[in-house]
Amino acid sequence: MTTAPTAGHGPLTGVRVVELAGIGPGPFAGMLLADLGADVVRVDRPGGVSLAIDPALDVTNRNKRSVIVDLKAPDGPARVLDLASRADVLIEGNRPGVAERLGVGPADCHARNPRLVYGRMTGWGQQGPLAQRAGHDVSYIALTGALGMIGDPGQPPPVPANLLGDYAGGSLYLVVGVLAALHHARESGVGQVVDAAIVDGVAHLSAMIHGMLAAGGWQDRRGANLLDGGCPYYGTYETADGGHMAVGALEPQFYDEFVGLLGLSDLSDARRDWTRWGELREAVAARFRARTRDEWTAVFDGSDACVSPVLSLREAPHHPHLAARGTFTDHGGITQPAPAPRFSATPTAVRTGPALPGAHTHEIARDWDAPGLVTDPEQPSPNTVSPGDRPRPAGPPSRKA
Repeated sequence: MTTAPTAGHGPLTGVRVVELAGIGPGPFAGMLLADLGADVVRVDRPGGVSLAIDPALDVTNRNKRSVIVDLKAPDGPARVLDLASRADVLIEGNRPGVAERLGVGPADCHARNPRLVYGRMTGWGQQGPLAQRAGHDVSYIALTGALGMIGDPGQPPPVPANLLGDYAGGSLYLVVGVLAALHHARESGVGQVVDAAIVDGVAHLSAMIHGMLAAGGWQDRRGANLLDGGCPYYGTYETADGGHMAVGALEPQFYDEFVGLLGLSDLSDARRDWTRWGELREAVAARFRARTRDEWTAVFDGSDACVSPVLSLREAPHHPHLAARGTFTDHGGITQPAPAPRFSATPTAVRTGPALPGAHTHEIARDWDAPGLVTDPEQPSPNTVSPGDRPRPAGPPSRKA
């Protein structure tokens, strides 16, 4: 039976989230919750945060609303605690102990709202010898062994942007933890603290590899395994025009189709003989260098050889498959990934552009019944957005104890 879509904005419609402004994984986690329909109020700092881009272009702040609160001002903590008392979730990404010193730590918030899910996002975690040390994505993935698995063994490990640590091992684990704790809070009436550390999340992502290592199916060195570039039919190759093709022909039937379309069927048996992998790699590389990326894309089009062109960020939205699915969308003149995953009954959307700092103070004070947010009711909010770009209220207030 098909369920008709709701008129809401995602499965988290009605969930209220307070996000204490930061950089990297915290804002991305807030964006994911907002994409899923939560009413996310970002508490921005006066003057913004370091490493931030132009707020009007920061799509990690889409679908959110913003207030500016100086937590070091005498009334700052009380204003945040007032929001926390009306929220289901609060997320923060400070070093351990900072939120407590500012007066908005878990104990302060739970004294006002025992049902609150308090999500903490750090690189090293809340405890441990490195908990108070600075770090960034590359620092965390290096320590977990993940960075050491990537790249050519004859070169230093390449940096995989900040997707593996900040977002896969960080933001996504924070969101999973928050949603699990939210379910528990709604069942039991008891909130809790979620300690999401990037080192924990990235280590968890490598679970399968650790199993293979224990079974003797993975060598603890780079470029020597099935999935790390050591295998000639799972990797990337340069084309005649300087482009690249990605190959993932692991299964026998896919491999046979792959070498057949390359014109290398005489190397079918090399798949199972690792002593011939060097010979196979050289032959495959030479074939790919003979044509352009677009020519090879046409050769493999419609096949099950598991070969794809390596596209740039600007090229990806125009790929026919991604365009047909609407994987990317344009909003406010910014091309950006559409919300994911997809829901049959509670569809999601990019509802509003990036929230400008402090743009929604009066709206939030009204919608959350938090008049203390407005220090001077006679003055309009800064950076006020046009009415057509304002988020709609996220639904009725959530249950409280």
